[in-house]
Amino acid sequence: MGSGSAIEAPAAKRAKNDSTPGSTTNLALPGTPGSTGSPLSKNISHENLQTELRGEKDTLQTRIFAKCNEGEHRSLWHDLPLFEMDEAGQPTGALNFVCEIPKWTRKKFEIATNEPLNPIKQDEKKGELRSFKKGDIYFNYGCFPRTWEDPEFVHPDVGVGGDNDPLDVCEIGMRQMPTGVVRPVKVLGILCMIDEGEADWKVVAIDREDPWAEKLSDIDDVETMIPGALDAIREWFRTYKIPDGKPPNRFALDEKFMNRSYALSVIHETHQAWAGLVKCTVDEETKPKVPEAMAPSPKLKSKGLQRSTLKRNLSVPSLEALVHVESSLLTDGTALKDAMAVAGAHAADN
Repeated sequence: MGSGSAIEAPAAKRAKNDSTPGSTTNLALPGTPGSTGSPLSKNISHENLQTELRGEKDTLQTRIFAKCNEGEHRSLWHDLPLFEMDEAGQPTGALNFVCEIPKWTRKKFEIATNEPLNPIKQDEKKGELRSFKKGDIYFNYGCFPRTWEDPEFVHPDVGVGGDNDPLDVCEIGMRQMPTGVVRPVKVLGILCMIDEGEADWKVVAIDREDPWAEKLSDIDDVETMIPGALDAIREWFRTYKIPDGKPPNRFALDEKFMNRSYALSVIHETHQAWAGLVKCTVDEETKPKVPEAMAPSPKLKSKGLQRSTLKRNLSVPSLEALVHVESSLLTDGTALKDAMAVAGAHAADN
């Protein structure tokens, strides 16, 4: 995908993958990792990802899938590491941000957490595509991969459970990011919105290569260097549902943006919650109804690995398949602790 790729598939593949107007069969799902016959990728990052548009644009069938350089389709929620790693496999201190909604736009794109491979789609309600009636959003909006706000985990500081989604991120850099782009970011702080009785955390971050990045290390720096930016974020989330006839949203923690250290603690909690989801430590696990196009690749099938499961209406990879594809911090507590420490030091030193 790189640092500035468009949301469409590469030109050579668009003719094959784009839909025919009016078609009802234009959402054939791509294969699982390895289905092309190539070896499974050990690592994926913003440097080796592309996006592929499936379905007729601006319809309920539109999906944006992620692909690595080898042509494998990957999940931006589960296959992309939370921490950016260098070529030696060491954490750089940055975290991988997935952009769903570009700044200065209003279409409500989101990762489809209940679909295989978790493509990005435009949200819908009663068969109609959703956009923000309030108008364009002021920042690049997306999420951190490999995080999950567990509805059953009641945070002691806010008193309610999570919203069953990946952890939301507001990227405040100068550049508009396309839907589906992945960028390494610095964590600066966090706000906790209470949305219909659920905790809906909003991490504030900035692209590591943004001109402002070296000037911002913590949430107080944002208020000092870019006065009004945090108020604008809070007021956006407070009021964006009012045009739909709903009351203003509320916030926990006295409506304060908490600092980088606090934000990293929430990221740690939600990453561990995601690990629990994948490790099958939550209930209601079932085998999903997988279309033929999503059948396990020969490499996974030969090892008897189930590619994904459904838990709480979320499509997640089986632990065995995920570990087989690439190493992670799922079972290495020391590595996770070290990665969190590097993330904190990275923001403080830059």
